[in-house]
Amino acid sequence: MAVQDIQNYSYQNIFSLQTVQFEELCVVNSPQQIDQYKVFWIKEGKGRYNIDFKSYFFEDGVLFFLSPGQVFSVDSEKIKEAYQLSFTRDFYCIQTHDAEVSCNGVLFNNIYETPFVVPSEKETQKLDFIFQNLIEEFELEETAQYDMLQSLLKQFIVYSVRIKKEKDVVKESVETKLFKDFSLLVEQNFKKIHRVTGYAYRLGLSPKSLTKHLQKIGTETPSDFIKNRIITEAKRLLLYTDDSIKQVAFDLGFNDPAYFSRFFTKATGQSPKQFKRSYSL
Repeated sequence: MAVQDIQNYSYQNIFSLQTVQFEELCVVNSPQQIDQYKVFWIKEGKGRYNIDFKSYFFEDGVLFFLSPGQVFSVDSEKIKEAYQLSFTRDFYCIQTHDAEVSCNGVLFNNIYETPFVVPSEKETQKLDFIFQNLIEEFELEETAQYDMLQSLLKQFIVYSVRIKKEKDVVKESVETKLFKDFSLLVEQNFKKIHRVTGYAYRLGLSPKSLTKHLQKIGTETPSDFIKNRIITEAKRLLLYTDDSIKQVAFDLGFNDPAYFSRFFTKATGQSPKQFKRSYSL
């Protein structure tokens, strides 16, 4: 990786801003697990990123939003200008502030599938203004810096949510609210509740009614949503822990490791052992 310039700004290891410029193609084959919330803003460049084992091509002016626990790797990138924001739950908790900014399930822990936002030229100017204020605040190191930095981060997130909702035309309907409630419920319980019935009951619906509601907004079925969340976590555990396949099965709420292996193989086309081996080569 040939780097022209890197600038790092940090506040007590819980919030940081990095500006990066590359001068040639960069390839990173080894996936890594994200341990903080991250925002990648590729102002000028192109490439292909893998996020939770799905591939996304990007070109100029795109923002990626990643949550702790997600698996990230770079197939290729050729970047002229980019920024990276990183922050911990201690600095800004997405769940705690969701009532204010509504970013949970839209930008982070994304329920709308695409983990990126593409701002217009005018929107880019506004985001850039916030970034420049962030950099100035990092450099000042004045009193109440924590509050100022958090306020600027919140502005950036709120504006990104607005752009995302406008671009994806996310309608605030009964169905979209239900999908958000369902997806967050799955996030909290997928290791112990594997059946649609358990979630439908908590949402005050029958499994059939839940499925019909979600069909109206074109999402995957509740059953597939639960299955895919379990599989994603299984892949993370297989790659980033030393736990045995048996232990991974137990961690994910499977009493029978053999059944877990069949479940995983049917969903991915590889056994857990084969999957783990393919990433260790």
